Amino acid sequence: MSTIQDIFIPDLGGDTDVDLIEIMVSIGDTVEVEDGLITLETEKASMDVPTTHAGIIKEILVEVGAKVNSGDLIARIEVEDTTDSKTEEKPAPSPEQSVAKEAPAVEKVVEETPTIIEESITTVIENVYVPDIGGDTDVDVIEVMISVGDHIDFDDGLITLETEKASMDVPAPFAGEVVELFINPGDKASAGTLIAKVEKQVVTSNAVPVQKQASSTVASTPTKEEVSQPTATPVTNTSSVKLDTPSTKIYASPSVRRIAREFGVDLAFVKGSARKNRIIKDDIKAYVKEQLSNPKGQSGSGLGFDLPELKEIDFSKFGEIEKVELSRIQKISGPSLHRNWLAMPHVTQFDEADITELEKFRKEQNSLADGFKLSPLVFVVKAVAKALEIHPKFNASLGSDGNSLIMKKYFHIAIAVDTPNGLVVPVIKDVDKKGFKEIALEMAEISQKARDGKLKSTDMQGASFTISSLGGIGGTYFTPIINAPEVAILGLSKSEMKPKWNGESFDPALMLPLSLSYDHKVIDGADGARFTTTLSKLLGDIRLLSL
Repeated sequence: MSTIQDIFIPDLGGDTDVDLIEIMVSIGDTVEVEDGLITLETEKASMDVPTTHAGIIKEILVEVGAKVNSGDLIARIEVEDTTDSKTEEKPAPSPEQSVAKEAPAVEKVVEETPTIIEESITTVIENVYVPDIGGDTDVDVIEVMISVGDHIDFDDGLITLETEKASMDVPAPFAGEVVELFINPGDKASAGTLIAKVEKQVVTSNAVPVQKQASSTVASTPTKEEVSQPTATPVTNTSSVKLDTPSTKIYASPSVRRIAREFGVDLAFVKGSARKNRIIKDDIKAYVKEQLSNPKGQSGSGLGFDLPELKEIDFSKFGEIEKVELSRIQKISGPSLHRNWLAMPHVTQFDEADITELEKFRKEQNSLADGFKLSPLVFVVKAVAKALEIHPKFNASLGSDGNSLIMKKYFHIAIAVDTPNGLVVPVIKDVDKKGFKEIALEMAEISQKARDGKLKSTDMQGASFTISSLGGIGGTYFTPIINAPEVAILGLSKSEMKPKWNGESFDPALMLPLSLSYDHKVIDGADGARFTTTLSKLLGDIRLLSL
């Protein structure tokens, strides 16, 4: 006897009208618990929605391209009722009764191979982890909604997380009883953090096709071969299971994603062997095996650094101390900056731009402006876009194969903004198509959003070049670190009045220090000098920006 179960979209953490980009099953397919049904895509990430029951897909009630929300009905699944299956096992008297008497031999094989044992409900304890939360790490846990001993149902809220953008509940992926809790209010959590251990009931005989073949024949050598087949899932016969170029679409079930997180595997580089290049557990195993077999320093970044660990020092022996935790932004940006500094041979070209006339024009326009203010940075942003157009190699990224350049036809300029929580880098897009006023208004808006902690992830994506300005603070020159995958970054320091020789005498000139760091793998020293020279000329006569 079987029943029909409805499968709904779980809590999406506050997101609404989410895009459904793929349906991974068809009517008539047999699915297991946690197999992926559909793939959803938000502004932050794509995610698979797994099935909560094992059975046969009888009806699909969504379609690709639809907008869906928490609680929407996805599909209906026919689930076998395990309580009736045992009553059907006793065969009616028949001429084949003598064969049926040999069933104990089959049962022995079933006991030795768990995948085909008789259907029964068993109790297991399973870990519940924080799911993918769109790339955020060290997120604040502001509420724990469960306690040890509580019975939870599927989709019940477990904990509440709060980021700078929103708060979200983490739902239960299955029903059961909480036996151990590993998280408390005030803790920091990331994707893959263990929340609790939950005791749940599962049916231990879901491998129905193998069991039916075994029960319909006498225990024999072919039956043993059949038992071994399901565990030998073949991996794609290729020389490597690692992708040279990261995939933009990752197809994997939640259980596979969990395994990848446990092993620290970036699924974007794993080659899937299942239908539609879907990644399965064997692909993760093959990937890890291949990476471990590589010589030291050849996997990952390929840097080959083996730096000795810094010994821990008890500074309290020398005097009073205070331990202050790094901000969330510092924890995220620190490893990236370290990687960029080690992975790129940095060269910094220093130069100066005479902005005397620019400053005069800027002050005149500000006295006439209504509702906006022109800062020197507005003109630098516009001049950089023009310089990138003249020197396109600076508006490129090195290909993942290390042998090609990706030349960008757009001009998106990132501006480093100093905030109380650390440095963030919002992006002004299509600078070449915007005027001074439009850039000034957009710059003021994104700077305020950055200081208020209201920037979206999309506000900080897509840059082709970055500007870091310290002019409002002071200093002369510095060496900014390139923001990969870009190949260059411009640093601005405080402008200063200096004597400038006009051929006959010295005139006072307002000079702006320029510090251009570039990736020497892509850009030669001569190219760096040409870029700063071009930029200096553009800032010295802003009429050139209109040519």
